[in-house]
Amino acid sequence: MEASRKLICRQRQVLFSFLLLGFSLTTAGELRRYSVVEEKEGRSFVTNLVKDLGLGQLEISRRGAKVISKGNKLDLQLDQETGDLLLNEKVDREELCGHTEPCLLSFQVLLDNPLDIFQAELEVTDINDHSPEFLDKEITLKISESSLPGATFPLKNAQDMDVGQNGIDSYLVSSNSYFRVLTRKRSDGKKYPELILDRVLDREEEAELRLTLTAQDGGSPPRSGTTEVHVEVLDINDNAPQFEQLFYRVQIPEDSPIGFLIITVSATDKDIGVNGEISYSLFQVSNDISKTFSIHPLTGEVRLKEHLDFEKTQSYEINIEARDAGTFSGKCTILTQVVDVNDHAPEITLSAFTNSILENLPETMVAVFSVSDLDSGENGKISCSIQDDLPFFLKPSGENFYTLLSQKPLDREAVAEYNITITVADMGNPILKTQVNFTVQVSDVNDNAPIFTQTSYTMFVRENDSPALHIGTISATDSDSGSNAHITYSLMPPRDPQLALDSLISINADNGQLFALRALDYEALQAFEFRVGATDRGSPALSSQALVRVVVLDDNDNAPFVLYPLQNASAPYTELLPRAAEPGYLVTKVVAVDRDSGQNAWLSFQLLKATEPGLFSVWAHNGEVRTTRLLSERDVPKHRLLLLVKDNGDPPRSASVMLQVLLVDGFSQPYLPLPEVARDSMPDVDNMLTLYLVIALASVSSLFLLSVMLFVGVRLCRRARAASLGGCSVPEGHFPDHLVDISGAGTLSQSYQYEVCLMGGSGTNEFRFLKPVSPNLKPQFPGKEMEESSTLRNSFGLFSDCN
Repeated sequence: MEASRKLICRQRQVLFSFLLLGFSLTTAGELRRYSVVEEKEGRSFVTNLVKDLGLGQLEISRRGAKVISKGNKLDLQLDQETGDLLLNEKVDREELCGHTEPCLLSFQVLLDNPLDIFQAELEVTDINDHSPEFLDKEITLKISESSLPGATFPLKNAQDMDVGQNGIDSYLVSSNSYFRVLTRKRSDGKKYPELILDRVLDREEEAELRLTLTAQDGGSPPRSGTTEVHVEVLDINDNAPQFEQLFYRVQIPEDSPIGFLIITVSATDKDIGVNGEISYSLFQVSNDISKTFSIHPLTGEVRLKEHLDFEKTQSYEINIEARDAGTFSGKCTILTQVVDVNDHAPEITLSAFTNSILENLPETMVAVFSVSDLDSGENGKISCSIQDDLPFFLKPSGENFYTLLSQKPLDREAVAEYNITITVADMGNPILKTQVNFTVQVSDVNDNAPIFTQTSYTMFVRENDSPALHIGTISATDSDSGSNAHITYSLMPPRDPQLALDSLISINADNGQLFALRALDYEALQAFEFRVGATDRGSPALSSQALVRVVVLDDNDNAPFVLYPLQNASAPYTELLPRAAEPGYLVTKVVAVDRDSGQNAWLSFQLLKATEPGLFSVWAHNGEVRTTRLLSERDVPKHRLLLLVKDNGDPPRSASVMLQVLLVDGFSQPYLPLPEVARDSMPDVDNMLTLYLVIALASVSSLFLLSVMLFVGVRLCRRARAASLGGCSVPEGHFPDHLVDISGAGTLSQSYQYEVCLMGGSGTNEFRFLKPVSPNLKPQFPGKEMEESSTLRNSFGLFSDCN
């Protein structure tokens, strides 16, 4: 029993060894590698394991195939039905492998029944998705100006998360005169920039440089990153001090006190810091000079140590040395001359003088004077001068005598007065001077015309404003003075002889204020122009003109005027409405106008009152009165409508329209509208009703026959292009002269035409009526008898009223 157990154990060990050996052989011999590009979207295809492993289509699911990845870096999924190996999520090569190249991720495919394992690797291929980046935004280099061309200065390299070809490829530097950059490669393969000096630096020429360093990768397209390189040039002592002048010449009066400042010498060194610090000293001096002069080592002031004696020594030559902290030095020489003392100043004696001269005159004498000096020799020689920027000059007129004259005609408007300083100096050392100051006034001549502040003025005045209203001010200036600059304003005669300017505008002659003499009416005069003159009081007087435009602003001072229907104080206008009219039937159209302009003339219409409020409506923008529903037998036969026409002014103005509408069964029904007021005042209306009906029937019949004849005549007249017939002309074509077609707010649309008849013989051109005119009296369609009757009724009323 014990032996059998040992035998079974050995058999198992042998079997296990064979399995391990088979497994190792399998994995070692069948390592597969797949490739995928980073940043690829999830659910992307990697490979098909059925084909790669040589398995059957159903063997993947039957054997329970699994994909195992080390470290769970990969999220792989195996489709059991198709055997496709899919990548579940987007992968980032830099996150998975960093700078390791190639980026290989291992995984295994495990099969059961029998147990089998396949080793595989997934290579994540890099794409150029990162730009080079410098860790420092600015790199500072301190380079001595003594550095020789060819000197190298390594710089910090840039970082790039990408690898291989997508990693950093080269470095570039911005264009400059001193440096170029080379791309070097370290032992680990990383590339870094190295700055090469091509030209010697000079701190005194350029103390610092700013370069832009660019790192560029090898991707396609390439990416780049930049940083700034700040180069500070360090100074060396390579410049010697230099004096402003190599030779100084000074003169020292013999009576100068001890400590007298003779001269201050100054030297400069282009170096900085300690290399630029300068000290001054006397150089190679004799015992006589060292006792007489001293120099401050820091400021370079040369001062007198003892009194001078012109009779003993007339001149000195002083050598000065300027030395920096190093071995460089500079030298200069001061040539000092001791001069005799000049202790008398020149004198000036005025012989004649005028303090006022007229402008525009040629050369004019201003003053005559003489000069003198009590000294002798050079100290007694005298020179005389005035300021260089004056239009005057000195003219010698004898020994030590001078005359002051004007060079040219003067302009008072440019300079009204001159302050003249006559300077008399001797030839001594030091020079002694005497000055005389006086003022010369320039008298004015009227040589400048008034000038308006504007070439044209625009002023606004609202209509109906009160008279004597100040509407604006014009202004002119005159460069002259006194009476020559006193300006008088006046109105110039208008170019338009029809413009009564004197009744519209007045001007204040002294200050140019303009006033409206009366209230203006925008509807009569919207704007007018005139010219104003400005005249000075010189001799001769000078003048100029400016254009003034006055614009009248509109006020809402006109109420709407109703053109149609005309309102009669005795009775409202009557319209006929057939009972068979459809909803929206046009009963009439109110036509109104407004003399104002702009929004003051925008009209709107409103139905204020009606016998039957729900039966009629008026369109707010065009004044059309229409039915809103079908008529019924219960509707009263007569309706009164009160309409309001209102403008858009502030405050608004309005007009009312009274309209009477009679309901009829047809336009053939006898009708004689009578004023309601008149009928109410007649006695025995019932007794007279029968007579009126008979008269009305006879009149309608007669007028109907007459209208038919007139209609035929009108048609004939149109064909013959006659000018008129009776009291009204019948036009041909669209929109004749006596038809009104107004579009917009409170007006007619183009689909309606109205004929206007004026009362003859009155001389006032009052409106009698404004009726719709139908272009054709004949019915065009069957079933339109009602419209034909309406057209015939309108035509009938048209010709009867015109007569």
